[in-house]
Amino acid sequence: MSDLQTPDGRTLTTPRRTYLVVDGENIDATLGMNVLGHRPAPEERPRWDRIVEFARQAWGQDVTPLFFLNASSGQMPMSFVQALLAMGYRPIPLAGSSSEKVVDIGIQRMLDAIVDQPGDVLLASHDGDFLPQVETLLEDPDRRVGVLAFREFVNVRLTELTGRGLQVFDLEDHAGAFTTVLPRVRIIPLEEFDPLRYL
Repeated sequence: MSDLQTPDGRTLTTPRRTYLVVDGENIDATLGMNVLGHRPAPEERPRWDRIVEFARQAWGQDVTPLFFLNASSGQMPMSFVQALLAMGYRPIPLAGSSSEKVVDIGIQRMLDAIVDQPGDVLLASHDGDFLPQVETLLEDPDRRVGVLAFREFVNVRLTELTGRGLQVFDLEDHAGAFTTVLPRVRIIPLEEFDPLRYL
């Protein structure tokens, strides 16, 4: 909960929320290049509605889902944008020059803005470009900060922040974001090993 002052001096208490910040390009590229070895087919892509539900359950609070898209070509995938809207996401299509990493810049600015807001942050990305912003968010002892990704591909410098309180959640294992088992080879903590998955 956080308190806000109204112009007439009343105090309003608002429920704490989770800002789910999705780097769609990064998740899709990592899934295609590193996990599948090919461009993901529609049935191989994450179920974005499951990710919102996971974010809601992870910390037991309302979620503001923000999905960043690169619209520098002047085109937007309207059917995908409409699907995101139907799932409660706020699509943020950004455009810039070909030399600008518009999604990264947009997410960096969003994370900088969240610093001054009450609420927790769940960043869906593997990208180390957000390291300074994540470090700043972790300076607030009352703020929970997490990364939602394929654990084995998260930037090493980000994973080093777990000692400062960063939580790392796996898209497949924790969020259940996929309808099929992905062909991943990774280190499995013994307490999470399910032999039936391999039979």
